[in-house]
Amino acid sequence: MSAPRNALLAGVQMASGADVAENLATASRLLAQAADAGAQLVALPEFFPIMGVDDAARLAVSESFGAGPIQAWLQETALRHRFWLCAGSIPLRSEAPGRIYNSALVFDPAGKCRARYDKMHLFAFNNGREQYDEAASVLPGGRPVALETPFGRVGLSICYDLRFPELYRAMGTPDLLLAPAAFTERTGRAHWEILLRARAIENQCYLLAPAQGGQHADGRRTHGNSLILDPWGEILDRKGKGCGLVIAELDHDRIREVRQRFQK
Repeated sequence: MSAPRNALLAGVQMASGADVAENLATASRLLAQAADAGAQLVALPEFFPIMGVDDAARLAVSESFGAGPIQAWLQETALRHRFWLCAGSIPLRSEAPGRIYNSALVFDPAGKCRARYDKMHLFAFNNGREQYDEAASVLPGGRPVALETPFGRVGLSICYDLRFPELYRAMGTPDLLLAPAAFTERTGRAHWEILLRARAIENQCYLLAPAQGGQHADGRRTHGNSLILDPWGEILDRKGKGCGLVIAELDHDRIREVRQRFQK
């Protein structure tokens, strides 16, 4: 197998709403911008096709794995732009009535789905004013997922997974971690950047974290601040709020440099 190549990474930040067609149109525009910039691997945020809706609305647009308009759009988009595309997450149907999987899918430049990861750690939060319980409508996944690409080993995770470092240790030695998210404004201000930098530093790899960032239909505010970090934990690009891109290069010389500093 040939040595992994450097790659230009791009993360798409959105403030997705309740209309799938509108969200796909926004994503299409931003992905075209990423392609024009020369990006070779691009990632979308968590639940990019639909946000700010109740569980029933999300269930209504869920798809069976391998079939459905959202997955067809992802396949066609990766093929048209000839880049690797990570669907930060979409709702996929599960075997449990009334519950879905929160799933990240990765498509190669030929439009083939090369990996699926079902979110393992489901968000739960209650401070007396805000309350969330993802497990009420989502089934957890059962295994970590990493895949080999021309740019190295890529580990998949989604949002709340960031709080569980053992997940990333189970991925072997990744060159890049993907962490699409929809952090709330409150938890994001407190923990988002800290957790991302910790995961990049402890795994000595790049980390691409495309996020939801803005106001959603149900009043929820997401933190945004999509980031790309290098293996030293340095921030290479950031997007605060609203729709846009983060772009930076994955450089294997930088990975080797950082890892050589910590050899036993």
